[in-house]
Amino acid sequence: MSNIVRGTLLLTGATFLSKFLGMIYVIPFNELVGETGGTLFSFAYTPYSILISLSTVGVPLAVSKFVSKYNALGDYKTGMRMFKAGITFMAVTGLLAFLGLFIGAERLAEFTITDEDTGNIAVDDVTLVIRMVSFALLIIPSMSIVRGFFQGYQSMGPTAVSQVVEQIVRIGFILIAAFTVVNLLDGTIVTAVSFATFAAFIGALASCAVLIVYWRKRKAYIQSNIERQRTSHDIPTKALFAELFRYAGPFILVGVAIPLYQLVDQFTIERAMTAIDQKDLFDMAYSAIIYYGHKLVIIPVTIATGMSLAIIPAITQTFTQGDRPLLNQQINQALQIVLVLVIPAVVGLSTLSHEAYGALFGMKEIDYTGTLLAWYAPVALMLALFTVTSAILQGINQQQFAVISLSGGVLIKVLFNIQLIHIFGAKGAIFGTGLAAGTAVALNLWRIKSAIQFSYRQTFKRFLLICIFSVFMVITIAISKALIGLFLDYEATRGAAVIMLIVGVVIGGGVYLWFSYQSTLLERILGDRVRVLDRLFHR
Repeated sequence: MSNIVRGTLLLTGATFLSKFLGMIYVIPFNELVGETGGTLFSFAYTPYSILISLSTVGVPLAVSKFVSKYNALGDYKTGMRMFKAGITFMAVTGLLAFLGLFIGAERLAEFTITDEDTGNIAVDDVTLVIRMVSFALLIIPSMSIVRGFFQGYQSMGPTAVSQVVEQIVRIGFILIAAFTVVNLLDGTIVTAVSFATFAAFIGALASCAVLIVYWRKRKAYIQSNIERQRTSHDIPTKALFAELFRYAGPFILVGVAIPLYQLVDQFTIERAMTAIDQKDLFDMAYSAIIYYGHKLVIIPVTIATGMSLAIIPAITQTFTQGDRPLLNQQINQALQIVLVLVIPAVVGLSTLSHEAYGALFGMKEIDYTGTLLAWYAPVALMLALFTVTSAILQGINQQQFAVISLSGGVLIKVLFNIQLIHIFGAKGAIFGTGLAAGTAVALNLWRIKSAIQFSYRQTFKRFLLICIFSVFMVITIAISKALIGLFLDYEATRGAAVIMLIVGVVIGGGVYLWFSYQSTLLERILGDRVRVLDRLFHR
């Protein structure tokens, strides 16, 4: 058990570190390439993320589940067959995905940009950055099989280390290449961003090198297990893949949701803003929503969903055993963890949006970019709830419904995005994502309720209490801003914005934690005393 816990913590820590590094590097990258560079980078990464999600998200977990299952049965050879067949299959799909993205780059660029002769970004620019990022598709799908195979042997180290190394090498290449092109070679922003997107391929190579080292170390042990086995299942290759994709399917759907919403934005924002004579604001708006702002918004989503998804295996087991009271308790806990962590985070980010964006990405046009972040932050709650409710559906054997809810959300986004942008400007794209994700969440919640007669009464009561404590937090932050504003002009200078952001987070977060702790809300939701807060507060 200790090895399992250690491995889980190692993998969780590596994932969080990778996400954190992925946010931090954006600060110097923004200084080098600005809003135009951020927009170009997003144009390449959105279709790339969809293809990566379709080909890899859920695959490591599915392979690990498959290998672990047959290893437990003493059939190590079947796991090895899956490994070899999976690598071959993923190599083929990776090649096809690469060719599709590389050859289709110009058509995607034409869908994205209306007129290559106007604005800061041309069709050829978008085509170049998409083609540069496409090379990573040659490696990453096959690499996901290797990671999953190691996890099936309860070895999380290869996945964790390769994941962190990949991110460090990728980020290092992005920043060094962008700095060299812009400052040393006096190159263009387009050239700098094209090398930055190619960094995905360089990072994947580094990750492969790590996995090869691990494979050489573990190969003898794996081979000895195969040679000693006495049980064997003669399963056709077609059946192997059918079982694999049955495991991976629901996770693929969840992983592709956000990139799909962003793809709709990529094909509509520029055209819609051109139609309402706001094309001059397009670069700034797109980068603030899809790239720079999204890096901030996704942090509370990642943390909360990571904690709540840890409960999902227990939900699956409880549902199988038919223990409905315990099942209701576990689902309530999964939902409430998201609410208690994400609601104050998004409310605080909205309240401090100008300070947060200005402190991290500069004060240029902060009234516009800060306002966009303020509107976008609450959407994080819908994104987090979609992830968790989709996982709950899997736990209660209703995973097929996630296809319906995701399709409904994407359809809402497609139908209303342009109209909302025409009415509200760039904020309309944010409203479109919120409406789409909210629709998907509502459908998931309805399905959970109807499938197991689940009651949301307890969750709703605690939701109201969380909202009340968040209001107290907002009032405290507003008072702090008024007092600090007497001494520092945090709306004009970046240094003052940094100070205001730190003070607001510490004081506002402290007030929320104090009320949540004193009311016993946190320990009721998390299921135990929060020992760190025991040392800070006394009840």
